[in-house]
Amino acid sequence: MSELQIYLIVIGAAIIVLLLGFNWFQDRRVRRRMQAQMPVIEQDPLLGESFAAGEARREPGLGGGQTFAQDGEVSALNATHEHPDAATDDQGPDPSTEVVIEITFQGPMLGEDLLPLLQPLRSAGRKAVRIFAQDTEGQLDLRLHASGQYVSVHLAVLLANRSGALSAIEWSQIWNRAQSLADQLESNIEGPDQQHVLDAASRLDDTCAALDTQVGLTLLLGSMRPVSEVTAAARGMGFIPFSGGLVWLGDYGLVCFSLSRADAESFDAGMASVDRLSLLLDVPCSPVDTRAFANMSEVGFELARRIGGELVDDQLRPLQPGAEVAIDEKLMTLYSQLEKAGFAAGSPRARRVFA
Repeated sequence: MSELQIYLIVIGAAIIVLLLGFNWFQDRRVRRRMQAQMPVIEQDPLLGESFAAGEARREPGLGGGQTFAQDGEVSALNATHEHPDAATDDQGPDPSTEVVIEITFQGPMLGEDLLPLLQPLRSAGRKAVRIFAQDTEGQLDLRLHASGQYVSVHLAVLLANRSGALSAIEWSQIWNRAQSLADQLESNIEGPDQQHVLDAASRLDDTCAALDTQVGLTLLLGSMRPVSEVTAAARGMGFIPFSGGLVWLGDYGLVCFSLSRADAESFDAGMASVDRLSLLLDVPCSPVDTRAFANMSEVGFELARRIGGELVDDQLRPLQPGAEVAIDEKLMTLYSQLEKAGFAAGSPRARRVFA
């Protein structure tokens, strides 16, 4: 083989390598552009089917997740009225109830650039995801400011709530979205092993299921009454609107108990009528009170008097004299059990998990 042939072979091989490298670069750039422009699917179509079998586990609750405020900040749903522990709770993820996915950027990013990218990461199926941003000084902040500079984000994924333990589908959903964002920004992503996450979620779910208690009363109206009439009477007593129902607030602005339609429809449902109402004391989510049930009963009796109804227990029997004292004694035991388990009644942690 002549020297010229060898040179031609080497040159040909070099050209082939260059073409392959150029094609790889073009393919990567196109994929990244397509990924950035593709819409994010908020709910996995398999997720609804997955929860169908476990729907019985779902109970009414007043807990909240995380939302994006209109002014460009990440804020807690109940930011207006917070428990005394809320300030500490906002300082970082809660290792006892949340698992963290961390995305580290190549360099500082402005909050205004991050906000639209983080919005699809605010939930994992039926589990809330709190988003903490780490600034250039190493501080974690639950509220991401448009003018701030951040070097990473920590996605605190709730391990369990009243919909059950975090499932493999839910974990895969949030992990894939986080991975997509990390690829888009050419950032590093770290997170725990899936089996570790699922095991921790199962343990938390078992613990909370044993502590979850709700106490209800029924208000019989005797006949169909306009919803507007009932709502006006309740609001005149001090109930305030919340999530389609009405709630009674106590210390620190926390919900003590709620009033809802027994047919589960919203009070805002047009000119509808109703013949019975439900009062509900959500024990883990309400503040500790030695007269929690007694207070709800007194308010219920007064509302029944105003609208001409009858207050009965969940078996539709009139309340027996002294029943309030006995029930409140049992509730104090439950409050103590919640405290020992690390879920002080009415605390931000309890309201996240029992939601």
